[in-house]
Amino acid sequence: MSLITPTPQVTPSSDLSVDVAIIGGGPAGLMAADVLSHAGVCVHLFDAMPSVGRKFLLAGRGGLNLTHSEDATSFRHRYGEKAAQVGRWLDVMDAQAVRDWAHDLGIETFVGTSGRVFPIEMKAAPLLRAWLHRLRHPASGVPVQFHMRHRWLGWQQERLLFDQSVQATTLAVRAKATVLALGGASWPRLGSDGAWVPLLGARGVAVNALKPANCGFDVLGRGAAGWSDHFRTRFAGHPVKSVAILVPAWADDNAPARFLRKGEFVVTESGIEGSLVYAASAWMRDDLQDHGQARLLMDLLPDKSPEQVLSAVKWPRGSRSLSSHLKSRLGLDGVKMGLLHELCSPEVLSQPEKLAQQIKGLPLPLKAARPVDEAISTAGGVAFEGLTASLMVQNCPHVYCAGEMLDWEAPTGGYLLTACLASGKHAAHGILENIFKKT
Repeated sequence: MSLITPTPQVTPSSDLSVDVAIIGGGPAGLMAADVLSHAGVCVHLFDAMPSVGRKFLLAGRGGLNLTHSEDATSFRHRYGEKAAQVGRWLDVMDAQAVRDWAHDLGIETFVGTSGRVFPIEMKAAPLLRAWLHRLRHPASGVPVQFHMRHRWLGWQQERLLFDQSVQATTLAVRAKATVLALGGASWPRLGSDGAWVPLLGARGVAVNALKPANCGFDVLGRGAAGWSDHFRTRFAGHPVKSVAILVPAWADDNAPARFLRKGEFVVTESGIEGSLVYAASAWMRDDLQDHGQARLLMDLLPDKSPEQVLSAVKWPRGSRSLSSHLKSRLGLDGVKMGLLHELCSPEVLSQPEKLAQQIKGLPLPLKAARPVDEAISTAGGVAFEGLTASLMVQNCPHVYCAGEMLDWEAPTGGYLLTACLASGKHAAHGILENIFKKT
């Protein structure tokens, strides 16, 4: 097979021959480097950014969620349709193995009240520093060589081609094996920009379209006009707490809901975002893509039964306003009351039975998912059908893929990071076994 030359007029300024080239300095690439280095393989890691682990550090700003403590069956179920594929990675590095890995780097962890696992210090920087120190100065194995500000341009003949932005020159690299760990397309300013998609597509590698995952949404609102100016001005940025979101089955209200969970989200200028919305985002995004529309139902009082709500709404309110009445009887006020006025017609608000139904299941039509570059993570990517079990690209011998550039997704909660780390380890094991005949 002839190799595609993305920049055919480029004459490399220098050449380099390596055992393994890893392209991408996120968790998947660093884990692959860690495993290979420890096994005595000479690894050169290339990244377009000035330093590695930038998205990793950003994820740790509010407390680095390493993994989750739930049971293995529930954990694997979080990967949805790709649970079987991701499960093979988790066989070599599961949640407990992530905690053990952090411990080996001198970072102790704890389980929070939600079941999420964090470093004791909560921060990402100490863990990344300890990890990079081990990669550069391993107790055993071969130090990893880092090449920053090297943007991958694709292949030229049998070589990987890099733009060296500092020297304004190009570097051609011959590698016995390559690991591509280039991330998805979320947070492009941190290096995950999806620029690799046409490079792989040109070589006939099947890449499913990159889509936002763990994302926010623009709302259609009542009358297809989005949020009203009044609601937007008053409530944008406000959290909606102690609420449940339900995503009904498509076109069948009698079928079980596809998603139902209690939590909180945030009202934005154009819609909604936040942890509860992110957890339900895959179903809503796909409904918009497949059917051109999507909706969710909000239970504004998930801790009260429909009977309790109806009884409170029907209670005589005398001269009190509806808002005062619902605040007094049900504790409904602020943004929740604003949502009722925003999404319910005056007719519904005036009828206790209909109003009670809306409080327990307020429909919110959605207009669009927010763009992929605003999302927490990415769905889509390199299709598993074009990969071997060890994550080697079938029509690109000795080229492996790992991390978020593969076609899988998961909710927040430590599942994304665990799978990225595990995929890097899995790909490294494939290289050791297939290229260097080590097990």
